[in-house]
Amino acid sequence: MIPMVNLKAQYAEIKEEVERGLAQTIENCSFILGPNVQAFEQETAKYLGVKHAIGVASGTDALHLALIAEGIGTGDEVITTAFTFIATAEAIKYVGAIPVFVDIDPKTFNISPAAIEKAITPKTKAIMPVHLFGQPADMTPIEHLCKKYDLKLIEDCCQSFGATINGKQTGAIGHAAGYSFFPSKNLGAFGDGGLVVTNSDESAAKIKQLRNHGSDIRYYHDIIGYNSRLDEMQAVILLAKLKRIDQYNKARRQVAHYYSTLMADLPLTTPFEDGLGEHVYHQYTLLSDRRDDILKALQNAEIGCAVYYPVPLHQQNVFKQECTGLRLPVTESVAANCVSLPICPFLEEQTIEKIVDVIKGVLTN
Repeated sequence: MIPMVNLKAQYAEIKEEVERGLAQTIENCSFILGPNVQAFEQETAKYLGVKHAIGVASGTDALHLALIAEGIGTGDEVITTAFTFIATAEAIKYVGAIPVFVDIDPKTFNISPAAIEKAITPKTKAIMPVHLFGQPADMTPIEHLCKKYDLKLIEDCCQSFGATINGKQTGAIGHAAGYSFFPSKNLGAFGDGGLVVTNSDESAAKIKQLRNHGSDIRYYHDIIGYNSRLDEMQAVILLAKLKRIDQYNKARRQVAHYYSTLMADLPLTTPFEDGLGEHVYHQYTLLSDRRDDILKALQNAEIGCAVYYPVPLHQQNVFKQECTGLRLPVTESVAANCVSLPICPFLEEQTIEKIVDVIKGVLTN
């Protein structure tokens, strides 16, 4: 079986460092908001080029708390993409706001800036672009729209840790951003975990309160908060991986480029890089009108594959009432034709060649 991501190979590389750190944490009995979380927050803020990085329990919580901290609430409209994991829109709904779904760019699969401007109304309070699959969204026109209409810019970086655009890290551009450390992410924990980043002292203070039951001082509570703290054990693992994140992302790019080279002459669409930013390939996603045949062939050959995402959010039952009659042609076309292939820093060339041979077998017969 060729997995989508080889976490065993990655663990073998960091095993000694991780196990030493975990043993020390257990020995010290410091489990909640301890020295590892503090060190990880400091190192991550430095790496991303932001003033504050606050560890939380998941990427979903990161987006949720970022929205609260930026003052987004009941009845506000937040413009975002329907071609993303549901957590993006869940976070918007959690604060009582309304997700307004717009179409995507057919090349990058990221939110279309032109579509955003058409959707802005007096109720619009924020734009939430998703840097999908590790590809930075086109942030310059989105930043311009936020300034023009006085909107908050909250980045969903749950798939883009380490990606850059115009010399800046994704997450360092907007008012706030959320990251996920789900195990399969470019920077992944051994369970759930997340991070909120911001350059605002006020927002950072609010997020720190919110993640810890609304408390700055133990047993004194100024607001109703949440129990959403990054775990000390996960911080140990994340610190070990953070040291290697540039190496891992470089290897992902090499894997992706080899895929694209091998499939350059096939009747399908490989991932696009617009030259504005550095794609870090959380997923390697291609388009083919024979997607289902490719999926079947890969599955028969015991090769990991997946469809991200088969049903866009505007077509999900949970959003049916507010999206009645909404058509997003590019989103719908991409969802009907996309397939993601195995990708990780440890994928060898001969394995890539085997995967591509299976796809060639489908498309040349």
